[in-house]
Amino acid sequence: MGRILNSIHRFFSEMSRSSSPNEDYINKLFLWFLILAAIIMIIVIVAVLIGAIHYRSSRHQGEPEQITGIKWLEITWTIIPLLILLIFFYFTVRFMKDIDQPVDKNQQADIIITARQWWWEMQYSKYNFTTANELHIPVHQKLLMRVESADVIHDWWVPELGRKIDAIPGTSNYSWLEASDTGEYKGACSEYCGTQHAGMRILVISETKNEFDQWVQDQQKVPSPPVDSVAQRGMRLFSERTCAGCHSISGTVAVSHIGPDLTHLASRKTLISGVLTNTPKNLYLWLQNPQKLKEGSHMPNFILSNNELEALVKYLEELK
Repeated sequence: MGRILNSIHRFFSEMSRSSSPNEDYINKLFLWFLILAAIIMIIVIVAVLIGAIHYRSSRHQGEPEQITGIKWLEITWTIIPLLILLIFFYFTVRFMKDIDQPVDKNQQADIIITARQWWWEMQYSKYNFTTANELHIPVHQKLLMRVESADVIHDWWVPELGRKIDAIPGTSNYSWLEASDTGEYKGACSEYCGTQHAGMRILVISETKNEFDQWVQDQQKVPSPPVDSVAQRGMRLFSERTCAGCHSISGTVAVSHIGPDLTHLASRKTLISGVLTNTPKNLYLWLQNPQKLKEGSHMPNFILSNNELEALVKYLEELK
């Protein structure tokens, strides 16, 4: 019994905990619906039990007395549900308005999110740099996101930070993003978008203003050319093996945006849109056979030798 009560307590504690103002509205509304549903369930169960006990076969024979035409009862069970619906309708519309605050058509988005099969491109237009899959934001600051898609319909959703927002080809959708606490918040695409839909994950990192400003400065820097001979060979391989035809690295000939920007790849926590932890070993395995780790991805297998793989990994691990 104690374990059941602890589980119930933990469930409601998690439901009431929010990490953003937007999620707070959603949690409140859901909790109210849940309480209402529980009250209705209790009323129905009690009514069924009373009827089952009172009209059990040992006390009554035949069909119970049929009662019809009680006007006050009919009015009551019509008005009460109507009032409940009106109350919930009012708060739903009010919370929707609070979450989706109007956006001036001339207002510039703080972050442009472009969904692709199967990764996320994050463009910080005000700071003039682009990253991928991991979104850094300053805590307690409301940011305007513009969400788009480069191919099929996707859906941006980080549950602890607010509502879902569709990424639709040819359309820009806007949403406000704000974190109430520092920390890491995980999310994923929530609209089926193909083979690797489940591998299209999101990591939002909320930081203090000073930490965020430092991160921005680091992202704006152009990586220094490698001095290690193995890393230098990896840099040459990156161009020779047409990696530069899909990826971008600031300060190099690689300027394409078909695949994720790799300028500061080594500073990220994950690889392949959150599927793997960013370690040299996992990067090696990814370059060795991309389709084995993420079948259907647009990353080809270049059939590299061990020496070539080690050189590429060495170069990419220096991109911090």
